[in-house]
Amino acid sequence: MINALRLRKGVIAIILGIIALIVAQIMSSKHIENSNIVLAISGVLLIVGSLVLLYPILFAKKVDNEGEVVELKPVEKEPLEGENVV
Repeated sequence: MINALRLRKGVIAIILGIIALIVAQIMSSKHIENSNIVLAISGVLLIVGSLVLLYPILFAKKVDNEGEVVELKPVEKEPLEGENVV
């Protein structure tokens, strides 16, 4: 599924963000000065990874069997029997 949707970059960015978060926590516990920079890098990687994972969902287009793009339109709701249409 990851190969089909080409989400490998997003997964790699999130994994690197988690590793950077762990490194930042270790640096913080040993009182190393630049732990805040590593923590910021971790946050940026996590945000970028999540946006890359959400991009195909937010901007998806429906493609029919012949490969042509189809615009998706919502179907209007038909009134049920006995309902008054205003």
